[in-house]
Amino acid sequence: MNLAFLRTLRVQLVILIVAALIVAQLISLWLFADERSLAVRAALGFEAAGRAANVARLIEEAPEDLHSSIIRAANSPLVRFDLSDEASVQHLDHSDNGLVESRIRSLLNDNYSRDIRVELHEIEGQILPLPHLSQEMAEMHVAMMQGELSAIEMNLSIAVEGSQWLNVGTRFERPPIQWPFHSMLTFAVSAAVILIVVIWFLLTRLTGPLRRLVGAADRLGRGEDVDELPMIGPTEMRDLTSTFNHMQDRLTRFVADRTRLLAALGHDLRSPLTAMRVRAEMVDDEETRESLVASVEEMQSMVEATLTFARGLAGSEKSEVLDIGDFLEDLRSDMVPSFKLEKGPSHDARIRPHALRRALRNVIENAERYGGIARVSNQVHPDEFVITVDDDGPGIPALDLERVFDPFFRLEESRSLETGGHGLGLSIARTIIRAHGGDISLSNRAEGGLRATIAIPFAGDQSMNGG
Repeated sequence: MNLAFLRTLRVQLVILIVAALIVAQLISLWLFADERSLAVRAALGFEAAGRAANVARLIEEAPEDLHSSIIRAANSPLVRFDLSDEASVQHLDHSDNGLVESRIRSLLNDNYSRDIRVELHEIEGQILPLPHLSQEMAEMHVAMMQGELSAIEMNLSIAVEGSQWLNVGTRFERPPIQWPFHSMLTFAVSAAVILIVVIWFLLTRLTGPLRRLVGAADRLGRGEDVDELPMIGPTEMRDLTSTFNHMQDRLTRFVADRTRLLAALGHDLRSPLTAMRVRAEMVDDEETRESLVASVEEMQSMVEATLTFARGLAGSEKSEVLDIGDFLEDLRSDMVPSFKLEKGPSHDARIRPHALRRALRNVIENAERYGGIARVSNQVHPDEFVITVDDDGPGIPALDLERVFDPFFRLEESRSLETGGHGLGLSIARTIIRAHGGDISLSNRAEGGLRATIAIPFAGDQSMNGG
């Protein structure tokens, strides 16, 4: 499974933002649930305290023969009342900082004249529903609480007239958070879709210019003409685009100036060399004349090679998408003598065909001239295609494997003028291949001979499926 899309800036930012929002929502939900639980518990506690105050007032105001009736009427499955001579709350170390007591005193209009005792216990572990519930109601209660019973038990003892105590007992459970599955799912999906669409749109303004900049940099590295990039996106992207446009303009002018200088130098040398050739023909001594003429001819040949080199640098050939296997097969058919081609995998690549043909021709002719035979093969890697050219020649000393790419460098034993070449063939080849964004290297084969390895990366918009 290809997960390369997860490495893109847009996807990573979307995932990061969505994950951060999810964590923030979960924390908020946890805090809300805790606050909700405390609020509900406080409400239930104050409700029980209010009922206890009302019952205490009724007992004090009603005749004694009605007390038992009032107690029976006040009892419920949730709150139990009892009128006794003794207080059920004997100690005061489990109070709620006086909140419930203050609530009862305010309802009874009593400022501290009577004794009010409050005892709170948090019940932990496995607990049963309220003890006064019927079996049916207990089962319904457990179902409603979703089996999560966590309660606070509150006992009150309120002193009433007649030296009696109104004892009140109640328990209120922590209400569970209700999670309606379909509602939560609908909310989560809709929120996620809206969030991702908005973030995706905003990030497009950032990643869009970045992708255009990457493509332009790749084409510039291949020597292609690149139009000035539009100034769009955030300020930072506009600054980056402007810097790239200025860099491209300076590089283009730099290369053009050096190429024109080289071409002009080679062109201007033609006239004095022609004059030297005429004067050399006028020398009387035959040996001296032949030596001078040979030197002038060598210089003229070098000037022509220099002009050819300069024209190659200044070329503005458009790139084309071609199949590498077919391209090598056409090159083999055109060259005389032909070279041996090992059929490799087919793959489309964006190249400048005439320039690359010239570079490969120089390398292959070099192999045939000094190695007797040229065997060409190609392989396709994930990010580049590789062309190798092998020969059976004597190879090159290790110290000279890089020097042979210098302009006009020749190995004296085999690269003399008599055997052909001015030392520009490999220089031209490397220049063209590097203009494609690749490189060429030489290595001596273990079984003898020389291997030229040409690696050219695929364009940024190409992939292993053939471009």
